[in-house]
This record gives sequence, C-alpha cells and structure tokens, in this order.
Amino acid sequence: MNSARVVLGAGVVVSLVLTAAVWAGGFWLGDVRLSPDQGASWYYWKLPEPTFWTRASAWAGYAAHQLVGWGLIYYAQRHVRRYTGGLHPVNVVALIAHLGFIALHEVQTQVFYDGLAQDVSIFSSQGSVILLLIVVLIMENRRRGMFFGRPAPISAEITRFFREYHGYLFSWAAIYTFWYHPMETTSGHLIGFAYMFLLLLQGSLFFTRAHTDRWWTLTLELLVAVHGTLVAVMNSGPDGMWPMFLFGFLGVFVITQMHGLGLSRTVRWVLAALYLAAAVAVYSGRSLLGLNEIVRIPLIEYLVVAVLALLTWVVLRLVRRRKREFVGNVHG
Repeated sequence: MNSARVVLGAGVVVSLVLTAAVWAGGFWLGDVRLSPDQGASWYYWKLPEPTFWTRASAWAGYAAHQLVGWGLIYYAQRHVRRYTGGLHPVNVVALIAHLGFIALHEVQTQVFYDGLAQDVSIFSSQGSVILLLIVVLIMENRRRGMFFGRPAPISAEITRFFREYHGYLFSWAAIYTFWYHPMETTSGHLIGFAYMFLLLLQGSLFFTRAHTDRWWTLTLELLVAVHGTLVAVMNSGPDGMWPMFLFGFLGVFVITQMHGLGLSRTVRWVLAALYLAAAVAVYSGRSLLGLNEIVRIPLIEYLVVAVLALLTWVVLRLVRRRKREFVGNVHG
C-alpha cells in the first residue's frame, strides 16, 4: 500500500476537520471590536489599538513556524533526496510540526487576536499565493508546456533552479499567509484556511510520490479559482466581479494546466469548448462587453512568468560570473 497516498487522503479529511475547528473557535471571538472598513486596501480583521504583545505573539509564532518549515526542507534535501511511495521520518515530523503551529495560532488568536496583517499590506498576502502558482507554471513548463501544450522559451537552468529551491518559497507563501490572518470564521477566512491547510499538507509530503501526483497538484492549483470566486461572491454578491476570477483562473487551466494530464486532444477540445460556452452564457446575462475580464488574470500571470523567468536568468548569470571571478582570484 502506498502509505504517502493514504496519508494524503487522510490529510485532506483532517484539513476539513481543522477548518471546522477554526469555525468552532469563533464562538469565543464575539467580544473583539474592530475599526470600520476603509476600502479595498484595508484589512478589516485587525485590532484598532494593537499592543506590543499582540504584535509580538503573531510575529514570534510566524517566525518559529517559518524557521521550522525551512529547517525541515533543508534537512530533507541533505539527508533524504529520493522519492518513495511511503513516508520518510522527516515527513512525520513535518506533519506533527504543522499541526502544532496550527494549534498555536488558534490559541494566539484567542488570546491576542491579531495576525501579521497589523503590520503588512493585504496585497502581500494575496501576492504570495499568486507567486506560488506562477512558479508552478515555470516548474511545469517543460512537462506540460505553457501555451496549449507548447513550452515557453524558459531555459532548463531556470526550471532546475525553481525545482530545487521552490520548497522554501512555497513554505514561505503558505506559512506567511496562514499567520497573516487571525483565525476568524467568516466564510472567506474558512475557505482560505482550508486551502492553507492543504498547502501545508502538500509541503509536509516532500520526497514522496504523493507530493508529485499530477492530479493532486492540479487540484491545489485549481482551488484558487474556487477560493477567489467564492470570496468575490461573498464580498460583492452575484452581480460582482466573480466571473473574472472564475473564468480567469479556469482560462489558465485551458491554456496551460490541462495539457499535463495525458488527456486526448478530443477531450481537451471539449473542455475548451465548454469553458467558452460557459463564459458566453454567463456574460450574455450581464454584458458581452465584459468578456474582456476573463483574459485579465491569464495575461497578468503569463506576464509575471516572463518577468520572473527573466529576472531569475539575470541573477543566475550574475552568480555564475561572480563564482568564476572568485575562482580566478583564488587561483590567480
């Protein structure tokens, strides 16, 4: 039996149970008083008068969680370095550690309430997860392509770099976002926490075959469409901009993600046709002129892919040049 896949299935169930526990913990948060909402760039769920301890509790919890997460990845890369069907001991430690920090954040919320949101922009939390998804596009470029099965001209060196070091970035994105929010119980928070729990689960299964299961990793990529759409509906109602998020992220699926699943060309054409038909049906009831919304998210993602790949290429060249100069000076 593939024990890592069994743990993955059990972990999904545990993630849902943990989300329910966050909801139950909300019954003790009723006396928290918050400032009036001040617009899209304002994060509502933070104390009007933070103290040293409300800030320190969040940052100390985050820092400890982050260092442990990075330390486990470092240990695994140095001492495991091979993929197996079962769990390595370090995977068990990672699962227990993340559970412990989830419990710690719940206690911290109940006692001090504030998360990292008191001191950093709301866009940093949103951007961290988007950056994670964009790096996945780069990592998978050579396997599934970037545009309808055809790879973008991204060098193998850049792909190797992200494949080797992506764990540190993904760990930061998930843990930072997790500690950004207090363990609040709005629908948006609960959906977001469920997503973070699944990302932490994925991050705990490094060097197992479950970690690289293409259907599981695609599910994690697509959950951003579910989360973004539901949050948009909750915030602005059925007449809001939820189609932009739904069809925007699904557009990335049609253009890129579905081409790495081994689906036949016929199936892919059918999925693309269903996507376009659904988009036209939704916007015909709103305004067909609004169809341009569905290209915004894909355009932004592919533009960031290009910029990030270019910046990485420049940095790798500079590092390589510095190494050559250092070696030359040593032997000179």
